[in-house]
Amino acid sequence: MSETLQNLGRRRLLAGSAGAVAATALSGQAFAQAAQAAQGGSAAAGAAKAKPALPEYVAWKDADSLIVHTANTIETKRHALGDGVITPAEQLFVRNNIAPPDPSILNDRDAWQVKIEGVKNARTLTLGELKNMGIETVAAVLQCSGNGRGYFKHNPSGTQWEVGAAGCVMWAGVPIKQLVEALGGIDEGMNYMTGTGGEVIPEGIDPNTIMVERSVPAEAMEDALLAWEMNGMPLTLAHGGPLRLVVPGYTGVNNVKYIKRLAFTKEQSQARIQQTSYRMAPLDGKPSPDQPSAWEMPVKSWVISPNENNQVKEGNVMIRGVAFGGVNPVSRVDVSTDGGKSWVRAQFVGPDLGKYAWRQFALPVKLQAGEYDIVSRAVDVEGNQQPEERLENFRGYLNSSWRDHALKLKVVA
Repeated sequence: MSETLQNLGRRRLLAGSAGAVAATALSGQAFAQAAQAAQGGSAAAGAAKAKPALPEYVAWKDADSLIVHTANTIETKRHALGDGVITPAEQLFVRNNIAPPDPSILNDRDAWQVKIEGVKNARTLTLGELKNMGIETVAAVLQCSGNGRGYFKHNPSGTQWEVGAAGCVMWAGVPIKQLVEALGGIDEGMNYMTGTGGEVIPEGIDPNTIMVERSVPAEAMEDALLAWEMNGMPLTLAHGGPLRLVVPGYTGVNNVKYIKRLAFTKEQSQARIQQTSYRMAPLDGKPSPDQPSAWEMPVKSWVISPNENNQVKEGNVMIRGVAFGGVNPVSRVDVSTDGGKSWVRAQFVGPDLGKYAWRQFALPVKLQAGEYDIVSRAVDVEGNQQPEERLENFRGYLNSSWRDHALKLKVVA
């Protein structure tokens, strides 16, 4: 390794930041069978369905905090986001586009290799080498592009997430900007940063049809990382270990797991997940490459409390929630207890972990017996305001509607 690479082992924090599987993941059919077995396998077991068990590769998570949609789509319950800024790994949602690789890829983490292309001195580096080239930590919201899809009225295909396909976590890894500088800079004319995942592609299938390969504008590299740690622990298989791309402010699909190739390219990836998936297509249109891609996240907030049952006694009630601005810091959150007819500014609570993290907010109110629609509305530092209505689109992406995310609260005497 060159002297330039060796001298890049300095530690610094981003502004505002604080310090499976084909063999084990269940297929959709097998998962359904497992859920049926949990119910007794027959109608005699009763009409109420048993809660599906967590798949083996995420068996370590807190099942009581999660909603299992499928083996590869697991949502955090609204109330389970809790009062800490950082979402514990045990409660963080899971979203995989295809089954994760075999857990054996974690046996020797430092041996994992990633190709760096589209730079002056292209090369393949091991994770062990990356760890000696630089390190930063950044707190950032991780959110699935389809979070809030369950509120769209046209029933778009895909997991019917409500609010729980999101969390705020602390990433640690090598800054891509620093890595690129060490390799001589980006080649001329490269417009995109493209990450390719390391999931296994079955033989006989065109890789472009299923592989996870996403391109984002090259300028997104400024605060991006190749991360090997989340919340102070080595990345688990469920969350992209041993190495994943982290692009703060961008939706989850762009944060490619099990990354094996990071390339700066003239054009966007030809993979279907880039060309026609995750496109903001109109309701009556067909997704195509000329439509906006699900890249940057819009300003958004929602109420997460008072409690799991959304029922409290009349009197003093503390309304709490989370808000973030995507690529901008959030500057203000207003709360309404009457479905948006009147608004009161909430107070930020807890630490500010930087522009990519979410902020917790709270508002003490006194409520009489009755039913309430509690909503929140965030504004970022550039004046972008969370909209009342969702942006209608074919696949139900980027829903930031404050009305959709209302919490219905019952107050009893």
